[in-house]
Amino acid sequence: MKKLKVLVIFDSAGTPPEDQDFTEEFKKEDWFTEAAVVETLEHMGHEVRTLGIFDDIKLLLDEVTGKRPDVVFNLTEIFLGKASMDKSIPSFLELMEIPYTGCGPECLMICNNKGLTKKILTYHRIKVPGFRVFHKGKRIWHPRKLRFPLMVKPAREEASMGIARASFVENEKDLRERVQFIHERFDMAAIAEEYIDGRELYVSVLGNKRLRTFPIREMKFTQVPDDEPKLATYKAKWDGKYRKRWGIKNEFAGRLPTGIPEKILHVCKRAYRALMIDSYGRFDLRLTPEGEVFILEANANPELAMGDEFAEAAEKAGLSYDKLLKNILNIAFKK
Repeated sequence: MKKLKVLVIFDSAGTPPEDQDFTEEFKKEDWFTEAAVVETLEHMGHEVRTLGIFDDIKLLLDEVTGKRPDVVFNLTEIFLGKASMDKSIPSFLELMEIPYTGCGPECLMICNNKGLTKKILTYHRIKVPGFRVFHKGKRIWHPRKLRFPLMVKPAREEASMGIARASFVENEKDLRERVQFIHERFDMAAIAEEYIDGRELYVSVLGNKRLRTFPIREMKFTQVPDDEPKLATYKAKWDGKYRKRWGIKNEFAGRLPTGIPEKILHVCKRAYRALMIDSYGRFDLRLTPEGEVFILEANANPELAMGDEFAEAAEKAGLSYDKLLKNILNIAFKK
């Protein structure tokens, strides 16, 4: 790949410094992804500039008009404080006719709406848990077609925000209380979906026209009693002490029944196409003891940190971190 002028954009915690110098921030754990991407792109020989965006599209406008890049490496996840506004950045870049990495606005709009995602997958006969969306200001009740227990989540949040032990409800009273909590705490609709008992699996997919799937990962709950639900809550994903207490580990999936890995990867490719994902994505699934595959979540532009699910799966498949970023850049020019 020839040397490129790459603008790496990301969310800044508050108004970014005037000189856009994030040297000190990149030393912190919370900035591990941004630091790794910038360092790797520079090591690959590209001319890299960084831009922190905090609710100010003019920052990006000034940057791309003053020093137009060959490509934008998009690591933004929110805008105006809302995950559902992440589609605004690629929309702007498309108006400016600048190639960018990651998914387009259509995909981000779909994947950020859990109800819409499940409706589309259902239309394509891809299994999802039975679900119901409860909008603010509307009556909260238990639809007869939904079987307890249920998981109640914010309808438009990511990274398991709003998912806790209390999200697991077994009666109508708890359902009402949790839905009301989501309405008040997150100021958005809540989605209730049937709890699927089974193995928690993750599948990463890369590509646009030609898709590449990576080895299946699994969240294992080694210290959670057999008769307790296995919940991939916010703490289960991000709280180190909580994970250690309950023996929660993310690793490559252990032995799967004959034919199941092929079935899972086929389902994920179909879902990837159906949801218009066009760069890279990750699916959270449940595999039941009967061998049924349910998609729980579709994650467009998942975390790219070294050692996280996507990069780990790619490396297992023989794609080193620098080669992964190279592939992502190549896709940006082919979309």
